[in-house]
Amino acid sequence: MDLAIEKEIWDKFIKTGEGRDDLIQRYLPLIKYVVGRMAINPPPGLDYEDILSFGVFGLMDAVDRFDPEKGFVFQTFAIPRIRGAILDELRKYDWYSRTGREKVQKLNRAMEKVLQDKGGLKDEWIIKEMGIDEAEYWEIQELASRGFIASLDEVMQLDDGDVSIEATLADDRITAEQRLEDESEREILAQSLSELPERERNMLSLYYFEGLTLKEIGEVLGVSESRISQIHGKGLSMLRTILKEKMKY
Repeated sequence: MDLAIEKEIWDKFIKTGEGRDDLIQRYLPLIKYVVGRMAINPPPGLDYEDILSFGVFGLMDAVDRFDPEKGFVFQTFAIPRIRGAILDELRKYDWYSRTGREKVQKLNRAMEKVLQDKGGLKDEWIIKEMGIDEAEYWEIQELASRGFIASLDEVMQLDDGDVSIEATLADDRITAEQRLEDESEREILAQSLSELPERERNMLSLYYFEGLTLKEIGEVLGVSESRISQIHGKGLSMLRTILKEKMKY
């Protein structure tokens, strides 16, 4: 996007209120970016285009609320609002049942206990702790992968994709303390990733750091997209559990 043109449109919008539609059109690709990073399967009755339309509400809200004078980059400001609008609409569809949510909560509790007791996370340990068979275990992992375990920055509030901390604020607004805090978070995240089983670690690295889609990762690892979705949900569940334990200290 031409920065001069972008600034001109923003200046016009801020001063006169005109050009809102131009701004929305310019940033529409952000919605596809956000949806692509959320790794969600539309619930029954909805399709991919419906999910995109939900994101438009978040984009419109971001355009109306954005203040360029505060030094923020619009993309960084808009991404959480687009995601939030999508999740708000999906919640209205109750895209998995109360029973399903209870199962996922049971899974998370079991993983936390296994990590505390065993110092690690293995499928067989979690299955035994939950008192279920392997088939039901993977069924719950599938539920988890369709739930709000959707993106790495929902596990821990770090950078979103290729939007860096440096892009979030003007350089003169980033304090030394903020930089040190961010570096500390990165170290914790890197250490937590290293503690995941190799398959889950590779899957998350390919998805979040290499930018591959679930389908592409399935082709790389030689498994179905459905199976990759399960591994994605499981990997994030594990990562959340490990991070939660580390952040206690």
